[in-house]
Amino acid sequence: MKASVKFILALTVAALLMLAFRALAFTLYVVNGDGLAPELQGGDRVLVNRWSYGLRTGSRDGLFRYGRICRSDVERGDIVAFDSPVDSVGGVFVCRCGALPGDTIRVNGDLILVPGLSTCADENYYWMESIGSGNAIDSRFFGLVPESSIIGRLCMVVYGHDDTKPFYTGYRKGRMM
Repeated sequence: MKASVKFILALTVAALLMLAFRALAFTLYVVNGDGLAPELQGGDRVLVNRWSYGLRTGSRDGLFRYGRICRSDVERGDIVAFDSPVDSVGGVFVCRCGALPGDTIRVNGDLILVPGLSTCADENYYWMESIGSGNAIDSRFFGLVPESSIIGRLCMVVYGHDDTKPFYTGYRKGRMM
């Protein structure tokens, strides 16, 4: 009886530590689409560092105010995971940061200033873009991404898998780690 209680306690502690690590340090996401091809392909499992820009706390609309612990800036060219800034389109997106707060960009012939704290905005905003052609969903579709939506920077491709095939086949060679 004593051995089984120890086993259950050890299993519970291990599960809680794993959940805390995933919630606070690194998270695994699946890439949908080929907006960042050839660097990322649909079906790639990517590891995102939640601490790369500081750990998010609170939210804009939640009980606690949005903030970041050990905050650092997003840099142009970073591949970033972020929550959808549009309520009608949910999920997590992975795009490359194309413009920083204070930059001026041209979209459909119009010049747009990317707002930031330095330009009296309520928070920093970023222009996220895909590098692939086609129907890529990026800032041309949903607009500027607020800093509070950013989860973290992509660290690495853990593995690639063709999701149209069974789980035991379809792993892509050269897409591991």
